[in-house]
Amino acid sequence: MAYADELDPAGSVLWFYAEDLRRRREAAGMTQRALASAAYMSPSMLNKIEAGKRLPTKDLSEVADREFGTEDHFQRLWRLVIRYAYPPWFRPFVDLEEAASAIRSFQVQVVPGLLQTEDYARAVLSAGRPDREALEEQVAARLERQRILTRDTPPELWIVLDENVLRRPMGSTDTMRNQLERLIEAAQTPSNVIQIVPYSAGGHAGVAGPFAALTLDEGPDVVYVDGFLQGQILADPADVKAATRAYDLLTAVALSPDQSIDLIADALKDHSS
Repeated sequence: MAYADELDPAGSVLWFYAEDLRRRREAAGMTQRALASAAYMSPSMLNKIEAGKRLPTKDLSEVADREFGTEDHFQRLWRLVIRYAYPPWFRPFVDLEEAASAIRSFQVQVVPGLLQTEDYARAVLSAGRPDREALEEQVAARLERQRILTRDTPPELWIVLDENVLRRPMGSTDTMRNQLERLIEAAQTPSNVIQIVPYSAGGHAGVAGPFAALTLDEGPDVVYVDGFLQGQILADPADVKAATRAYDLLTAVALSPDQSIDLIADALKDHSS
Protein backbone atom coordinates (compact mmCIF):
# COMPACT_ATOMS: atom_id res chain seq x y z
CA MET A 1 0.00 0.00 0.00
CA ALA A 2 1.28 3.46 -0.94
CA TYR A 3 1.33 6.03 1.83
CA ALA A 4 0.70 9.73 1.31
CA ASP A 5 4.38 10.66 1.74
CA GLU A 6 5.21 8.30 -1.15
CA LEU A 7 2.81 9.97 -3.57
CA ASP A 8 3.97 12.23 -6.35
CA PRO A 9 1.56 15.20 -6.16
CA ALA A 10 2.23 15.88 -9.82
CA GLY A 11 1.00 12.40 -10.71
CA SER A 12 -2.71 13.17 -10.53
CA VAL A 13 -5.20 15.62 -9.06
CA LEU A 14 -6.22 12.94 -6.56
CA TRP A 15 -2.63 12.52 -5.38
CA PHE A 16 -2.18 16.29 -5.13
CA TYR A 17 -5.31 16.51 -2.94
CA ALA A 18 -4.10 13.61 -0.77
CA GLU A 19 -0.59 15.04 -0.25
CA ASP A 20 -1.88 18.58 0.37
CA LEU A 21 -4.46 17.37 2.89
CA ARG A 22 -1.89 15.37 4.84
CA ARG A 23 0.64 18.21 4.75
CA ARG A 24 -1.81 20.83 6.01
CA ARG A 25 -3.24 18.50 8.65
CA GLU A 26 0.22 17.79 10.03
CA ALA A 27 1.15 21.49 9.92
CA ALA A 28 -1.97 22.21 12.00
CA GLY A 29 -0.93 19.56 14.54
CA MET A 30 -4.12 17.62 13.91
CA THR A 31 -4.28 13.84 14.02
CA GLN A 32 -5.99 11.72 11.43
CA ARG A 33 -8.45 10.58 14.07
CA ALA A 34 -9.38 14.16 14.96
CA LEU A 35 -9.93 15.20 11.35
CA ALA A 36 -11.86 12.02 10.62
CA SER A 37 -14.10 12.69 13.62
CA ALA A 38 -14.76 16.26 12.48
CA ALA A 39 -15.70 14.97 9.01
CA TYR A 40 -17.86 12.13 10.42
CA MET A 41 -15.83 9.39 8.76
CA SER A 42 -13.71 6.51 10.01
CA PRO A 43 -9.97 7.05 10.55
CA SER A 44 -9.30 4.14 8.19
CA MET A 45 -11.22 5.90 5.41
CA LEU A 46 -9.30 9.13 5.97
CA ASN A 47 -6.07 7.13 5.90
CA LYS A 48 -7.03 5.74 2.49
CA ILE A 49 -7.90 9.24 1.24
CA GLU A 50 -4.54 10.58 2.36
CA ALA A 51 -2.90 7.61 0.65
CA GLY A 52 -4.63 8.48 -2.62
CA LYS A 53 -6.64 5.23 -2.48
CA ARG A 54 -10.12 6.72 -2.09
CA LEU A 55 -11.90 9.77 -3.42
CA PRO A 56 -12.32 12.55 -0.86
CA THR A 57 -15.83 13.67 0.01
CA LYS A 58 -17.43 17.08 -0.25
CA ASP A 59 -17.99 17.11 3.52
CA LEU A 60 -14.33 16.37 4.20
CA SER A 61 -13.31 19.20 1.87
CA GLU A 62 -15.58 21.66 3.68
CA VAL A 63 -14.26 20.53 7.07
CA ALA A 64 -10.64 20.78 5.89
CA ASP A 65 -11.14 24.34 4.65
CA ARG A 66 -12.72 25.29 7.97
CA GLU A 67 -10.12 23.59 10.15
CA PHE A 68 -7.09 24.79 8.19
CA GLY A 69 -8.36 28.26 7.28
CA THR A 70 -7.93 27.62 3.57
CA GLU A 71 -11.15 29.40 2.45
CA ASP A 72 -12.53 27.16 -0.36
CA HIS A 73 -9.23 25.60 -1.44
CA PHE A 74 -10.13 21.96 -0.78
CA GLN A 75 -13.70 22.40 -1.99
CA ARG A 76 -12.46 23.68 -5.34
CA LEU A 77 -9.83 20.99 -5.50
CA TRP A 78 -12.46 18.35 -4.73
CA ARG A 79 -14.43 19.35 -7.83
CA LEU A 80 -11.31 18.79 -9.93
CA VAL A 81 -10.76 15.40 -8.32
CA ILE A 82 -14.32 14.40 -9.17
CA ARG A 83 -14.02 15.68 -12.73
CA TYR A 84 -10.92 13.60 -13.37
CA ALA A 85 -12.68 10.50 -12.06
CA TYR A 86 -14.55 10.50 -15.38
CA PRO A 87 -12.97 8.76 -18.37
CA PRO A 88 -11.08 11.32 -20.49
CA TRP A 89 -13.47 10.91 -23.42
CA PHE A 90 -16.48 11.69 -21.16
CA ARG A 91 -15.17 14.90 -19.56
CA PRO A 92 -16.12 17.20 -22.47
CA PHE A 93 -19.71 15.98 -22.26
CA VAL A 94 -19.86 16.67 -18.51
CA ASP A 95 -18.73 20.25 -19.17
CA LEU A 96 -21.34 20.67 -21.91
CA GLU A 97 -24.03 19.10 -19.72
CA GLU A 98 -23.26 21.58 -16.97
CA ALA A 99 -23.57 24.47 -19.45
CA ALA A 100 -26.79 23.22 -21.05
CA SER A 101 -30.04 25.12 -20.58
CA ALA A 102 -32.07 22.11 -21.73
CA ILE A 103 -31.31 18.39 -21.76
CA ARG A 104 -33.28 15.85 -23.77
CA SER A 105 -32.37 12.25 -22.97
CA PHE A 106 -33.56 8.87 -24.20
CA GLN A 107 -32.65 5.62 -22.47
CA VAL A 108 -33.65 2.10 -23.36
CA GLN A 109 -31.83 0.07 -20.65
CA VAL A 110 -31.20 2.13 -17.50
CA VAL A 111 -32.28 5.31 -15.75
CA PRO A 112 -30.15 8.27 -16.95
CA GLY A 113 -27.20 9.10 -14.70
CA LEU A 114 -28.70 12.47 -13.75
CA LEU A 115 -31.60 10.73 -12.00
CA GLN A 116 -29.90 7.65 -10.57
CA THR A 117 -29.88 7.02 -6.84
CA GLU A 118 -26.55 6.09 -5.28
CA ASP A 119 -27.45 2.40 -4.87
CA TYR A 120 -28.85 2.16 -8.40
CA ALA A 121 -25.75 3.84 -9.84
CA ARG A 122 -23.57 1.38 -7.95
CA ALA A 123 -25.60 -1.55 -9.30
CA VAL A 124 -25.37 -0.26 -12.89
CA LEU A 125 -21.67 0.52 -12.74
CA SER A 126 -20.78 -2.73 -10.97
CA ALA A 127 -22.15 -4.66 -13.95
CA GLY A 128 -18.90 -3.79 -15.71
CA ARG A 129 -17.02 -5.50 -12.86
CA PRO A 130 -14.57 -2.68 -12.01
CA ASP A 131 -12.43 -3.04 -8.90
CA ARG A 132 -13.95 -1.59 -5.74
CA GLU A 133 -11.85 1.55 -5.73
CA ALA A 134 -12.70 2.37 -9.34
CA LEU A 135 -16.38 1.61 -8.70
CA GLU A 136 -16.64 4.04 -5.79
CA GLU A 137 -14.88 6.73 -7.83
CA GLN A 138 -17.34 6.23 -10.68
CA VAL A 139 -20.34 6.35 -8.33
CA ALA A 140 -19.10 9.56 -6.68
CA ALA A 141 -18.48 11.17 -10.06
CA ARG A 142 -21.94 10.23 -11.32
CA LEU A 143 -23.65 11.67 -8.25
CA GLU A 144 -21.64 14.88 -8.59
CA ARG A 145 -23.11 15.38 -12.08
CA GLN A 146 -26.55 15.64 -10.48
CA ARG A 147 -25.56 18.88 -8.78
CA ILE A 148 -26.79 20.80 -11.83
CA LEU A 149 -30.37 19.80 -10.99
CA THR A 150 -30.30 21.53 -7.60
CA ARG A 151 -28.74 24.84 -8.62
CA ASP A 152 -30.81 28.05 -8.69
CA THR A 153 -31.42 27.74 -12.44
CA PRO A 154 -31.46 24.03 -13.27
CA PRO A 155 -31.64 22.95 -16.91
CA GLU A 156 -34.96 21.92 -18.36
CA LEU A 157 -34.86 18.14 -18.24
CA TRP A 158 -36.96 16.01 -20.58
CA ILE A 159 -36.45 12.27 -20.22
CA VAL A 160 -37.99 9.57 -22.40
CA LEU A 161 -37.55 6.01 -21.16
CA ASP A 162 -38.39 2.70 -22.73
CA GLU A 163 -40.65 0.70 -20.39
CA ASN A 164 -37.83 -1.81 -20.23
CA VAL A 165 -35.99 0.61 -17.89
CA LEU A 166 -38.77 0.27 -15.32
CA ARG A 167 -39.00 -3.51 -15.52
CA ARG A 168 -35.31 -4.48 -15.58
CA PRO A 169 -34.13 -5.13 -12.00
CA MET A 170 -30.90 -3.41 -11.04
CA GLY A 171 -29.58 -4.34 -7.63
CA SER A 172 -31.91 -5.30 -4.80
CA THR A 173 -35.66 -4.85 -4.53
CA ASP A 174 -35.04 -1.87 -2.23
CA THR A 175 -32.69 -0.37 -4.81
CA MET A 176 -35.32 -0.56 -7.55
CA ARG A 177 -38.09 0.68 -5.31
CA ASN A 178 -36.08 3.71 -4.22
CA GLN A 179 -35.05 4.41 -7.80
CA LEU A 180 -38.60 4.34 -9.11
CA GLU A 181 -39.72 6.57 -6.26
CA ARG A 182 -36.94 8.96 -7.28
CA LEU A 183 -38.27 8.93 -10.84
CA ILE A 184 -41.77 9.81 -9.66
CA GLU A 185 -40.38 12.63 -7.54
CA ALA A 186 -38.41 13.94 -10.50
CA ALA A 187 -41.44 13.68 -12.78
CA GLN A 188 -43.40 15.89 -10.38
CA THR A 189 -40.74 18.61 -10.43
CA PRO A 190 -41.85 21.56 -12.63
CA SER A 191 -38.56 21.82 -14.56
CA ASN A 192 -38.68 18.13 -15.54
CA VAL A 193 -40.76 16.05 -17.93
CA ILE A 194 -40.58 12.26 -17.90
CA GLN A 195 -42.36 10.10 -20.47
CA ILE A 196 -42.39 6.35 -20.89
CA VAL A 197 -42.58 4.52 -24.21
CA PRO A 198 -44.73 1.49 -23.30
CA TYR A 199 -44.18 -2.00 -24.65
CA SER A 200 -47.47 -1.60 -26.53
CA ALA A 201 -45.85 1.04 -28.77
CA GLY A 202 -43.80 -1.68 -30.44
CA GLY A 203 -40.81 -0.51 -32.48
CA HIS A 204 -39.84 3.13 -32.09
CA ALA A 205 -37.32 5.75 -33.22
CA GLY A 206 -34.96 4.94 -30.36
CA VAL A 207 -34.26 1.30 -31.16
CA ALA A 208 -30.77 2.27 -32.37
CA GLY A 209 -29.77 3.13 -28.81
CA PRO A 210 -29.67 5.84 -26.12
CA PHE A 211 -28.72 9.44 -26.77
CA ALA A 212 -28.92 12.90 -25.23
CA ALA A 213 -29.40 16.25 -26.95
CA LEU A 214 -28.10 19.38 -25.22
CA THR A 215 -29.34 22.91 -25.86
CA LEU A 216 -26.62 25.47 -25.15
CA ASP A 217 -27.07 29.21 -24.67
CA GLU A 218 -23.70 29.77 -26.35
CA GLY A 219 -22.45 27.65 -29.23
CA PRO A 220 -24.20 25.01 -31.32
CA ASP A 221 -26.42 22.35 -29.82
CA VAL A 222 -24.81 18.92 -29.50
CA VAL A 223 -25.83 15.27 -29.29
CA TYR A 224 -24.19 12.61 -27.16
CA VAL A 225 -24.52 9.02 -28.38
CA ASP A 226 -23.64 6.10 -26.13
CA GLY A 227 -21.33 3.43 -27.48
CA PHE A 228 -19.98 0.07 -26.35
CA LEU A 229 -16.55 1.29 -25.24
CA GLN A 230 -17.11 5.04 -25.20
CA GLY A 231 -19.64 7.65 -26.19
CA GLN A 232 -19.39 10.23 -28.96
CA ILE A 233 -20.28 13.92 -29.06
CA LEU A 234 -21.80 15.08 -32.35
CA ALA A 235 -22.10 18.76 -33.28
CA ASP A 236 -22.82 18.49 -37.01
CA PRO A 237 -26.17 20.26 -37.65
CA ALA A 238 -27.39 17.27 -39.65
CA ASP A 239 -26.74 14.93 -36.73
CA VAL A 240 -28.44 17.29 -34.28
CA LYS A 241 -31.44 17.60 -36.62
CA ALA A 242 -31.70 13.80 -36.92
CA ALA A 243 -31.58 13.41 -33.13
CA THR A 244 -34.23 16.10 -32.69
CA ARG A 245 -36.51 14.33 -35.14
CA ALA A 246 -35.97 11.00 -33.41
CA TYR A 247 -36.77 12.59 -30.07
CA ASP A 248 -39.94 14.17 -31.42
CA LEU A 249 -41.06 10.78 -32.73
CA LEU A 250 -40.32 9.20 -29.35
CA THR A 251 -42.38 11.77 -27.46
CA ALA A 252 -45.20 11.24 -29.96
CA VAL A 253 -45.51 7.51 -29.16
CA ALA A 254 -44.75 7.87 -25.44
CA LEU A 255 -47.39 8.09 -22.76
CA SER A 256 -48.34 11.52 -21.46
CA PRO A 257 -46.44 12.75 -18.38
CA ASP A 258 -49.35 11.86 -16.08
CA GLN A 259 -49.84 8.46 -17.67
CA SER A 260 -46.10 7.89 -17.41
CA ILE A 261 -46.18 8.53 -13.67
CA ASP A 262 -48.98 5.97 -13.42
CA LEU A 263 -46.88 3.40 -15.28
CA ILE A 264 -43.88 4.06 -13.05
CA ALA A 265 -46.14 3.58 -10.03
CA ASP A 266 -47.36 0.31 -11.55
CA ALA A 267 -43.78 -0.89 -12.00
CA LEU A 268 -43.08 0.15 -8.43
CA LYS A 269 -45.64 -2.44 -7.27
CA ASP A 270 -43.73 -5.15 -9.13
CA HIS A 271 -40.56 -4.23 -7.22
CA SER A 272 -42.23 -3.93 -3.81
CA SER A 273 -42.92 -7.59 -3.16
